[in-house]
Amino acid sequence: MDGTATRADAAPAAAAGATGAPLIELRDIRRSFAAGDQTIAVLDDIDLKIWPGEMVAIIGASGSGKSTLMNILGCLDRPSSGRYLYDGRDVAGMDEIDRARLRRAHFGFIFQRYQLLPDLDALSNVEVPAIYANAPRTARRRRAGDLLGRLGLADRTDHRPGALSGGQQQRVSVARALMNGGEVILADEPTGALDTRSGAELLDLLEDLNRRGHTVIVITHDPKVAERAHRVVEIRDGHIVADSRPEPPAAASAALPDPAAPEGRGPLAQWGRMAEAFLMAVRALNAHRLRSFLTMLGIIIGIASVVSVVALGQGSQERVLSNIASLGTNTISVRPGTGFGDRRAGAIDTLVAADATALAAQGFAASVSPEISTTANVTRGRVTTSTQIRGVSGDYFDVGGFTVSDGVTFGPESVALREQVAVLDSDAAETFFPDGEEAVGGVINVGSVPLRVIGVVTETSAGFGPDQVRVFTPYSTAGLRITGSDRLNSITVRVRDDFDMGEAEAEIDRLMLQRHGTKDYFLSNSDTIRETITSTTQTLTFLISAIAVISLLVGGIGVMNIMLVSVTERTKEIGVRVAVGARRSDIVAQFLIEAVLVCLLGGILGVGLALAGGWALNEAQDTVTLSFSTMVMFYAFAASTMIGITFGYLPARSAARLDPVVALTRE
Repeated sequence: MDGTATRADAAPAAAAGATGAPLIELRDIRRSFAAGDQTIAVLDDIDLKIWPGEMVAIIGASGSGKSTLMNILGCLDRPSSGRYLYDGRDVAGMDEIDRARLRRAHFGFIFQRYQLLPDLDALSNVEVPAIYANAPRTARRRRAGDLLGRLGLADRTDHRPGALSGGQQQRVSVARALMNGGEVILADEPTGALDTRSGAELLDLLEDLNRRGHTVIVITHDPKVAERAHRVVEIRDGHIVADSRPEPPAAASAALPDPAAPEGRGPLAQWGRMAEAFLMAVRALNAHRLRSFLTMLGIIIGIASVVSVVALGQGSQERVLSNIASLGTNTISVRPGTGFGDRRAGAIDTLVAADATALAAQGFAASVSPEISTTANVTRGRVTTSTQIRGVSGDYFDVGGFTVSDGVTFGPESVALREQVAVLDSDAAETFFPDGEEAVGGVINVGSVPLRVIGVVTETSAGFGPDQVRVFTPYSTAGLRITGSDRLNSITVRVRDDFDMGEAEAEIDRLMLQRHGTKDYFLSNSDTIRETITSTTQTLTFLISAIAVISLLVGGIGVMNIMLVSVTERTKEIGVRVAVGARRSDIVAQFLIEAVLVCLLGGILGVGLALAGGWALNEAQDTVTLSFSTMVMFYAFAASTMIGITFGYLPARSAARLDPVVALTRE
């Protein structure tokens, strides 16, 4: 590249590159802005023609309107009135997609402040325009590397802008401008941020590009920069006041700019754009990891809460239902009062042992056990503890689902003779006979009543309520010697397996009503208890889940707010992407994918947090169990994705609607 080229040297090439028809034509262009109640015209009655292969300098003082003119030429802004023709096509008649294609395929921008994307290296910055042109990844990276090599940056391709000098950054921006061909190079104060040497090298580079067939338009306020152009257009107060050569140069055959690969079309190209949008979103999130984590924190907490609450509800429900199942699905209990919440039940004493005897004589009864329950201090040696005393029949151990681990249980004879014998559960045996001491044959004192231990039983389930040591004795013994009353607390009937539970319940109700003459009792069975507990658990789980869902929605709103802040912080990035050819749909896709990724990753971390917490809780104790459902986890992922789409759409749309001119100039 000849660094000594002059205006006179370049002029023949420009003339050779020109054709008879203008490439760019502005007719009566006016651009005005509202300022309070007034309208200020920045450009007024602009008529300008630029032919292919020209190198034009548009010069003027600050505020003269030259940057606004460049924005209109580059399709970053629209005129308030007038016509803009590019290669004979009316730009005003183009929709947003066609204007983006025009910027992408025909224009290359070189900005004063370089406007490189700080999170990308030099190679990735150069290939951005080709991404929006759907160019294949291998081809565009090869072209980006070739362009950087031609500009002397072959050893800087993996450096980010912060690691490059000003001149090197500007060369990267030149390579980016040429990525899709760069038929027209628009340079806005290209030397303004460079030292004298780097500025001269850049101007030499622009002249060389012009000789290769590129139409170069330089916006400057520096007359020395303007001298390097073939044609100088002076603008003042929004009007063109001078044009060194308004007529077309002599037409001749011209060398065309180095073309880029044709723009990809079709479903594969669309898929490629989405894949690239995904990669760009990942890079953006990775570049701001702390902000991304804080953004997804609300989602993590919300998802973890929902999954954990549902798992806790399911675990509790499964545990209780398992305990009910261990009692058998064919048991019916008769209790005094009108229901479990009846406060007058304690005053009803009509439930007696004769009722149990009558029920046992019925054909549907497999076994029947009356029960007298009380609490008393039980003593053996130096050990005294409050113990639950249950007076039952021998059938109780069958009805209640107990297994004998040592000794025997009592039978009808013990009941009839009111024998002072006891069967201990495993907790009671360990309490009163510690350190492996033999329980069978020992004696415990219930108050002042001594009972001889004849057996130890183990419950097949964890039972209901808090753990409590229990002593079982014949109900006749309990009534005579411990409570002093033959009043029963309940009668439990185990129904034969071949008998219908509904019919058995009706038979029991009929018999009890006949014996008592009034309904001073109520019936309950394991199915009723199961349904009640299931309904209650589901209701509580729903209520707590609703609270967790509210926290999830709050997290989603937090995602939206931070994404909106992110849009504000990244306005220049958005402006640069639009300038190099991004469609609005590309901007929407990138920001929407970012929001979905934040929420989806938050969902994964939230589920992981819930699983880890559940595992730790299950390992630490066995009272509360968390039961996780794959379906709930799937719903959690679906919810986090929908939150990302719902709460990410507004920021994405806000980003896509940013005026590229405003975005590029915002600090």
